[in-house]
Amino acid sequence: MVQSDEFKQKRRFIISLGKALHKFGTNSFRSEAHLQSVAQFLDIKASFIITPVSLTFILIDEELNEHNYIVRVKPGDLDLGSLARTDELVNELSSSQRTLDEAIERLEEIYEKPSPYSRFITFLAFGASSGAFAMIMHTSWNDVFWATLLGFIVCLFVFWSERSKRVTEMLEPLSALVVALLATAITNLDPHINMPLVILSAIIAFIPGLALTLGLSELAARHLISGTARIMDAIMVLFKLYFGAALGIAIGSLFWGVGDFVQPQITPDWTSWAAVTILSISLVVLFQVRPKDAIWGVFSGYVAFGATLLATPYLGVAMGAFAGAFALGVYSNLYARLMNLPSSIVMLLGLVVLVPGSKVYIGLSSAVSGINVINASDIGSQTFLIFMSLVAGLIFANVAVRSRKTL
Repeated sequence: MVQSDEFKQKRRFIISLGKALHKFGTNSFRSEAHLQSVAQFLDIKASFIITPVSLTFILIDEELNEHNYIVRVKPGDLDLGSLARTDELVNELSSSQRTLDEAIERLEEIYEKPSPYSRFITFLAFGASSGAFAMIMHTSWNDVFWATLLGFIVCLFVFWSERSKRVTEMLEPLSALVVALLATAITNLDPHINMPLVILSAIIAFIPGLALTLGLSELAARHLISGTARIMDAIMVLFKLYFGAALGIAIGSLFWGVGDFVQPQITPDWTSWAAVTILSISLVVLFQVRPKDAIWGVFSGYVAFGATLLATPYLGVAMGAFAGAFALGVYSNLYARLMNLPSSIVMLLGLVVLVPGSKVYIGLSSAVSGINVINASDIGSQTFLIFMSLVAGLIFANVAVRSRKTL
């Protein structure tokens, strides 16, 4: 079986593109749709099966011979800056601004491109995101302060995991354990902190609320294998985080005890908008959004949060989340039309503000320990309804305004 040089180059580009999209955190049904679109442009019959842990490509050459490529991969991390560059590259190829050889070379450059933000800025973003989440939860300034400091410590573990495979394998439970251990000690210094909420805020970067939402979206799109795999992976991350936190609290209570909680004054309502601003800016850094796209990403947080805030008093919590997701979806698709870039770049940033991943963790904690982290009734059913509302809101938004982009 002899392959033409042209087919070899097309095959190489499609496989490299699929691996890049997976590495940059693109969900399965968007990756498959985009690869199918590129294959049609390159005049190749193809079929793709993408899951969080495997890539399967079936390409058919001019003589109708099938060429299969199957590889096992690890779940990708969100890199929205590289995703934008990849989409621009495909546009350049389709408009004949680049040859196929140039596109392959450029794709390799994008694949290896480091983060546009320094380690110090990333360090600040981790702490800021933890403090911002505590502010959104309307807790005290004490909690915001300690959550920020513990968020910095979590970032140090993330940096350590980049150099150590052993730390990578136990990053989530180890980080939660150390944070919980320190939080129990802090209660003896500052009795005004809500210890469980401070722990949750410090490890909020690991809470897989976005992964759960994307998994449900994949199930809604009938990508059953990838959706189930993503949801189960997210659930296991939650279990690891909770186990690490519970073990840390147990060890801390054994060695130095836990101070009695003294109810402090909560933060004023206006801090919610400040928290959304800080959180959105932090996510721009953590998701490696290009600086020129950052303002659009920050504004997506305002759109999602503002629409939810306006709708909740009239529609309830779950339908308020639907309104926020719908507004975010419409905004993301309009952005894709205006900027000719993937809607995912701004949609995922805004979606993090809405996803109730923290409530899943709180519900798990309440079910196991019987201790309520926050005063909320029926948190399990409420969380489920919010997840469903988010998925439905994005689906309705895609019907109302098409993005004209597969990514």
